[in-house]
Amino acid sequence: MKFISFNTLSAFVVVACVFGYVVSCTHENMAPPPPASTTPPINRGNDVLLPGNMTPGDTTQWKMDKAHSSVLWSTNYVGAAGLLTGRFNQFGTANVTDDKALMYQTKGQPLLDSSWAFYESEPTKTYINGYVQINTSNTGEPARDTGCNITNLFTVKIIPGVQNLTIQNLAKIQSTAVTFDTESPGYIVTLNLTWQGGLAAPLTQSVSGKLSYVKRAVVGAGGAAPYSVFGLQLEFQFNCRDYGITSTSISDKVDIQCNMNFNNK
Repeated sequence: MKFISFNTLSAFVVVACVFGYVVSCTHENMAPPPPASTTPPINRGNDVLLPGNMTPGDTTQWKMDKAHSSVLWSTNYVGAAGLLTGRFNQFGTANVTDDKALMYQTKGQPLLDSSWAFYESEPTKTYINGYVQINTSNTGEPARDTGCNITNLFTVKIIPGVQNLTIQNLAKIQSTAVTFDTESPGYIVTLNLTWQGGLAAPLTQSVSGKLSYVKRAVVGAGGAAPYSVFGLQLEFQFNCRDYGITSTSISDKVDIQCNMNFNNK
């Protein structure tokens, strides 16, 4: 049996070392692979959803489903402790101009909820106007809702059978710009928030928010009366001190979440 000579083995080791050095130098000159993306793939369709005159039975006209929608608020208790939360019982998607800021003798929606439009792939055409009645803030504690909340928010108690859209009881939003959110399938919205609060006159300030589209889906497919639904979720934050709210029970920052559901029944 023959063994590899010492000289042959040495030559083999030298060749292997040179090859390894060349390979390592080559790799040093190569650009590192790009980092994995943390942004999920963004897929948008071409849905166009409009209210029209909200005619019942017209499936091309979308109606806000108030019974299954909500406007929620939250803020920190005494500025640092756990959350205080609540909702507004009365709200809508109407453009409340000064001539419409009135008392309405009705239990239903005082104005048509038709001041919005949504274009999934053309956000410059999308807009939304909305309002809440401040005195309908509902924390689940009636004594607080009809007591200190009324005083601290500078409004008046609810009158049964009346929808109060007067200036002192009205907070409203109007979108001024909608753009794609590059980090998600949603949208960035610039809003004008108008509210009087504890001031002598209503103040309008620009705030930024996020809008999400819950895609259109069919309910009751295959049944006698199928219909479609979709949702829009809007979130934004504002500083209540700018509007004259001085209560030390709440933080400066108030978060608002609007969950709007629509159907074409």
